[in-house]
Amino acid sequence: MKTGSSLLSGGIAGREAVRRRVQEAGGRLDAHGWLSGDEGHERAHAPDARTPAAVLLGLVPRDGGPNVILTQRTAHLSAHAGQISLPGGRLEAEEGPADAALRETFEEIGIAPERIELLGGLRHYDTITGFRIHPVVGWIEPPVAFAPDPFEVEEVFELPLGFALDPANHRRDSYLRNGERRHFYVLPYRDRYIWGATAGILVNFARLLTG
Repeated sequence: MKTGSSLLSGGIAGREAVRRRVQEAGGRLDAHGWLSGDEGHERAHAPDARTPAAVLLGLVPRDGGPNVILTQRTAHLSAHAGQISLPGGRLEAEEGPADAALRETFEEIGIAPERIELLGGLRHYDTITGFRIHPVVGWIEPPVAFAPDPFEVEEVFELPLGFALDPANHRRDSYLRNGERRHFYVLPYRDRYIWGATAGILVNFARLLTG
């Protein structure tokens, strides 16, 4: 794993190393072999029919290095129930990805926008369910107190960035749907099964930071 020690630093060096990698990418897809979206997303929806959404890749510096904030969605939701996600949701009218990511993060887990220092945005990720997700990277200095919305969020937890950066943790899984086998990335962390768009975005982020 080609990971500079500064990327795994919890201080200013880590923040600035992440900011530099994100801003140098400039939204490019090809240079780092990034995933454009879920496997089969091109066949599922026309590009102009996709629903724009944004998520926050929120990094919290800890003693062992930065952690990524993730949520476990509640089981009763109509979309992606029970899955592990990054905080985020659909863009509202005349709202950009950064504003949407900050708003949704506050609504879902209670972190105020002024607590989040934005480091840049990544290339969008298209899902087979019809969303075009714009990941936004933010840095959140401790102390961090989570206040999850009980309707949407079952639990908030943190994933070590070092775990996400290690390609050995980027595993492939599949399932059969309507006679077609669909493959996707999985990041199995302890008893967590991080898959789908969340895993794809984390794989993209890892390839950006270590490429």
